[in-house]
Amino acid sequence: MNAAATRAVIARVVAFYQALAPADVDRIGELYTPDARFRDPFNDVRGVAEIQRIFADMFAKLDDCRFTILETVVDDGGALLIWDMTFRMRAYKPDVVQKIHGASHLKFDTTGRIAYHRDYWDAADELYAKLPLIGPVMRYLKRRLG
Repeated sequence: MNAAATRAVIARVVAFYQALAPADVDRIGELYTPDARFRDPFNDVRGVAEIQRIFADMFAKLDDCRFTILETVVDDGGALLIWDMTFRMRAYKPDVVQKIHGASHLKFDTTGRIAYHRDYWDAADELYAKLPLIGPVMRYLKRRLG
């Protein structure tokens, strides 16, 4: 795909993720190739069913989960999306809105579906440091090592 075709595909991907709700998990196969690879700080999976499982699990553990795409960088057959994800954890401080800032590196096949999706975000700073038992330890280590 050339950059113009990739931009059109990205517009569809951005619209999907910014409106993503639990009912949309079944539609993930519309965006991904059957053997797509998805990787983030906690997962490294292949296939639409596994990607759907990850997103279903996310919605089972989080409330009010929203993605806001802040920036896109596009070239032939790939893109980088800079995003914020806001959510509330059901098991910990359910009334507090949390935010993770990250980026997704996407590669597309010739039909415009995602073949590779890698999320980059700092799990230590964006998530672990906010938890009750490990948070103080993470903040201490950051101060000592920084």
